[in-house]
Amino acid sequence: MSVIAELATELAKLPGIGRKTATRLVYHLLKQPAASVERLALALQAVTRSVRACSTCGNLTEQDPCEFCADQRRDAGLVCVVEEASDIDAIERSGEYRGVYHVLGGHLSPLDGIGPDDLRIGSLLHRVGNGAGIREVIVATNPSMEGEVTATYVRGALDGHGVKVTRIALGLPVGGDLEYADGVTIARALSARRDMGG
Repeated sequence: MSVIAELATELAKLPGIGRKTATRLVYHLLKQPAASVERLALALQAVTRSVRACSTCGNLTEQDPCEFCADQRRDAGLVCVVEEASDIDAIERSGEYRGVYHVLGGHLSPLDGIGPDDLRIGSLLHRVGNGAGIREVIVATNPSMEGEVTATYVRGALDGHGVKVTRIALGLPVGGDLEYADGVTIARALSARRDMGG
């Protein structure tokens, strides 16, 4: 396999990048000055060496705890549960949320072999149960079938833990991802969150 084909194969593994787009990206990179491509390569190496999961919430960060967990001005009694670290950026863009986060690392998907033990649900339960003063957990999983199943599972797992469990209100398109939603939509969804009951 040529180095061009090898790079295209690796780029095609990225989400949203098919084989054609990957090949176009490779040829685009080859047209750039060598220094630009080297800076990209160095940035990729730096991010893989420096970024790790926050030991408290699972957010991807260069510091542990992450900026949200370390910020004393944030409401540590309010925890927003998201599927992926990229969802945090979407919620932060709304400007409406001042609590902390918990990243599950995905969603339940039995067909793909992803069960509760593959997500950070156990660490969420530990966080809630260790006397950290958490009074509300907002479940902000994506409004997809897997996201709804995950939300229902999280609510059930938190039963008996003495915390209020709410779900962000719809207003986000079904099948959509938080990562791509605009700030106004997310702000409305957060302010109109509903109790998941139990």
